[in-house]
Amino acid sequence: MNPQEEVAPLGDIPVEIEIELDRRIMTAREILRLEQGSVIETVRSAGENIDIYIGGVLCGSGEIVVIESTLGVRITDFRDD
Repeated sequence: MNPQEEVAPLGDIPVEIEIELDRRIMTAREILRLEQGSVIETVRSAGENIDIYIGGVLCGSGEIVVIESTLGVRITDFRDD
């Protein structure tokens, strides 16, 4: 039995995945000015590597990609330990 078959019964359990693009310090005034559609600039750009966390545990890494007008992450490595 391969690993996918072993965990198949758990397939519908929701799992939180975190991908942190950047951190930024903002003043309270800047935060209060935010509204729907606001853009917070980041120093990260497409092609840079980022960490992927599942359930708060570092599980792999990825690369920031842009597909048409959507920002995404291409998984480049999953830890197996």
